[in-house]
Amino acid sequence: MNSAQAQSPHDDASLHEKLAQRIESQNQTSGALRALWHDGRGDWDGAHDCAQEDKSRDGSWVHAYLHRKEGDEGNAGYWYARAGRPMPAKGVTLEAEWAAIARELLAR
Repeated sequence: MNSAQAQSPHDDASLHEKLAQRIESQNQTSGALRALWHDGRGDWDGAHDCAQEDKSRDGSWVHAYLHRKEGDEGNAGYWYARAGRPMPAKGVTLEAEWAAIARELLAR
């Protein structure tokens, strides 16, 4: 992934802060949450590593998002299916999807 693709597309500071606080406060943070945190910092490779290690549906959901962000729709579709989630509609931005995933995972 090149540096332009690795830059964080999201501006929701409060979600980023909540994510960072959760990661700092819990030793057993899920790979999915850690992946979102890395992606939010512009570290696609670190995010992908964490998502790939997380074998849960949540990990698969973040993994799907990351491949969608990368532009690999076929691979993203595979991971959305593993997550039991539909591929986002064409008008759903990466920023909106990242925020939706973060909100859902942080609410647990």
